[in-house]
Amino acid sequence: MKIKRADLEGSLKHYLQNLAIRAVFRMAFLLPYGPRVRTVGWITSRIIGPLAGYNARVAANLNYVMPDLPPREVKRLMRGVTDNAGRTLMEIYSGDAFVERMKSVPFEGAGVEALYAARDTRTPVILVTGHFGNYDVPRGALNAQGFNLGALYNPMRNPFFNAHYEQAIGTIGQPIFPRGRRGFARLLRHLSGGGMIGFLVDVFNGGGAKLSYFGKPAMTALSAAELALKYNALVIPIYGIRQEDGLSFKVQVEPPIAHTTPEEMTQALNDSLEAVTRQHMEQWFWIHRRWKPEKVARIDAKRAKKANLS
Repeated sequence: MKIKRADLEGSLKHYLQNLAIRAVFRMAFLLPYGPRVRTVGWITSRIIGPLAGYNARVAANLNYVMPDLPPREVKRLMRGVTDNAGRTLMEIYSGDAFVERMKSVPFEGAGVEALYAARDTRTPVILVTGHFGNYDVPRGALNAQGFNLGALYNPMRNPFFNAHYEQAIGTIGQPIFPRGRRGFARLLRHLSGGGMIGFLVDVFNGGGAKLSYFGKPAMTALSAAELALKYNALVIPIYGIRQEDGLSFKVQVEPPIAHTTPEEMTQALNDSLEAVTRQHMEQWFWIHRRWKPEKVARIDAKRAKKANLS
């Protein structure tokens, strides 16, 4: 079988990226937990962010949804967002040290009572968050406090990085399910048995519904809402919010989303994430390609053409 040059170049790029990341991690693990997390945040915001184009992407996203934001605030957020991203990754890789800290994380918000009641009655629950704060904090804190939470995750495109990434997130809590047919089937069995599962709502999904996020069209999967309606599960927004010291967290639990239509429920989830992001702008993953207006336009045109033909 002939191997394409592009495939070879892609594999080499992934291999070198993984080597660079692992080198940073090895150096960071020479430090105690606090300095380690702060150092990787600093490296990500001051070195990796500019070189990898993350700062430019943060600025482009902010300009798209908030074009009147002052340049000084954009610059602050470029550093703050990439710093939070670096800290998050280092925390996830800190294994037992991170898990130990999760045991004392406080739970706050109007949805806490519903969350504990669902655990005690074995009511199926779908917890929904976004790439905000440290998105693995709710899972780590819940598992540390005796909840039976399973999570669906996206395997990384870089296969070299993904191998140790799966091991790292698995240390924080089990079970975890890779996105795909088999993983989804296992996730459903966990939910139908009265378990809790976790979803991320802020991923661009070309086959999803065109909803709104920060006032702009955002293609969003309806999966969480559809499963909630099918299995009569609670849908609860939940967030791991980084505190001012940069190392500790609180888990904010919102009230369950009312069962209506998948579109209305998912828009409510988008609105919830937007609200908490506006309170902590540097904690959402503005590096994310959330909107993709060019793709949305193509999807609209394709759907319009299909509707005209039917």
